[in-house]
Amino acid sequence: MLKTVREQASGLTKDQRNAFVAAYLGWAMDAFDYFLVVLVYSEIADDFHVSLTDMAFLTTATLMMRPVGALLFGMWADRRGRRLPLMVDVIFYSIVGFACAFAPNYAVLLVLRLLYGIGMGGEWGLGAALAMEKIPAERRGFWSGLLQSGYSLGYLLAAVAFFVIEPAFGWRGLFAFSLVPALVALWVRTRVEESEVWEKSVALNRTPAYQVFKNPAVLKRFVYLVALMTAFNWMSHGTQDVYPTFVKKGLGLSPDTAISIAVVYNIGAIIGGTLLGAYSEKLGRRRTIMVAAAGGLAVVPFFVLSTAVGWLMLSSFLMQMCVQGAWGVIPAHLTEMSPDAIRGFYPGVTYQLGNLIAALNLPIQEAIAERHGYPAAMTWTVVPALVVVIALSAVGKEAKGIRFGSTGTHAPSTEAAGTT
Repeated sequence: MLKTVREQASGLTKDQRNAFVAAYLGWAMDAFDYFLVVLVYSEIADDFHVSLTDMAFLTTATLMMRPVGALLFGMWADRRGRRLPLMVDVIFYSIVGFACAFAPNYAVLLVLRLLYGIGMGGEWGLGAALAMEKIPAERRGFWSGLLQSGYSLGYLLAAVAFFVIEPAFGWRGLFAFSLVPALVALWVRTRVEESEVWEKSVALNRTPAYQVFKNPAVLKRFVYLVALMTAFNWMSHGTQDVYPTFVKKGLGLSPDTAISIAVVYNIGAIIGGTLLGAYSEKLGRRRTIMVAAAGGLAVVPFFVLSTAVGWLMLSSFLMQMCVQGAWGVIPAHLTEMSPDAIRGFYPGVTYQLGNLIAALNLPIQEAIAERHGYPAAMTWTVVPALVVVIALSAVGKEAKGIRFGSTGTHAPSTEAAGTT
C-alpha cells in the first residue's frame, strides 16, 4: 500500500501541483465554512431562539443550492475554461461566508446560507475537473483521494478554529475569520494555468451540453451517477452532520470534548481517503468503494452505541476512515465517467444533485432523535445508505485510467478502459 502511495505521489510538474493545491484549498475552505454551521448550530439556535430542527435547515438550504452552483459555474467552465470561473466562485463564496458573521436574525442567515450553497456547488466540480485533467492518468487514484480529503481538512480546521476563536469571539467570529483562508485559496488559484484538455476539446468540438445529453449513454450514465451520489451524500452527511450534536446533547459531553472527537475522526477521514484513493488504482474504483462501505457497516454498532470518550474517538475514526475512503475514489471516478465536452458540468452536477436529494438527512435525523434517540437516528439513516452504496457500485461501470481528450461528446467507453 505504501509503495503504491509513493509511486503515485511523485513526479508532478509545477503546474500540475499548483492546480491540485488550488483545487484542494478551495474544497477545504468550502468545507470549513459549511462545517462551521454544523459545529455551532446549537449555539446559533440559542441566540436566535429557534429549535434545533429549524436550525438543521441551514445545512439543508446549503445542500439544496449546490446543484444550482454546479450547473451555472459548470456550464461557464465548459464554455470559457476552468480558471476564471473558479476564481469568481472563490470570491463569491468568500464574501457570502464573511457576511454570515453579521446576520441579524435566522431569516437573513438562511438566505446567506442559500447563497453560500451556490458557491459551494460550483467549487467541487470545477476544481476536480481541473485537477484530474492535469494529473497523469496512472496517478489519479492517490491525488483523487487526497483532493477529496480536503473536505475533511476543512472540517478539521473548523474544529480547531472553534477551539481557538469561538471562546473569545463567539460563532460570529468564526464566520468572519473564514474570509482569510478563502483568500489564500484565491491567491494560489491565480497561479494556475488553464486546462490543456479543455483547450483541446474546445478546439475540436463546441457542442452545447443539451445536445451531448441526446446521446442515450450519456443520459443513462448521468441518472446512474446521480443515484450513486445520493447514496454517497446520505452516507457522509448521515455520519457527520448530527454527530457533534449527538455527543453534546445526546450524551451530555462538553462542546470541547465533541470538537476533540471531531478532530480525531477527521484525521481518520484524511487517512482513509488518501490510502484507498491510491489503492483504487490496483483494485479498481468500484471494488474499492464496496470494500470501504462494507467496512463502514461493520463499524456501525460501535459508532452508534459507544458512550465512553475513548470508544467514541475510535469508532468515529474508523467510520470516517471507511466513509471518506469510499469518497476518495469519487473525484477520479466522476471525471473519468464524464464526456470531455461537459466535464466542467457533468461531475459537479451529478454530485450536487445527489446532495440535493440527500439534503433532508439532518432534519430527518433530528426528528427521529427527538422520538427515539440519536443512536436510532444514525442507524436508521446510515445503514441503508451504506447498503445502497455497495449495491449501486456492484452494478455500475467505471473508466479507470481513461485518457482525457479522447471521448468528445460521447460517454467514456468502460470497455476501452479495461473495466467491466
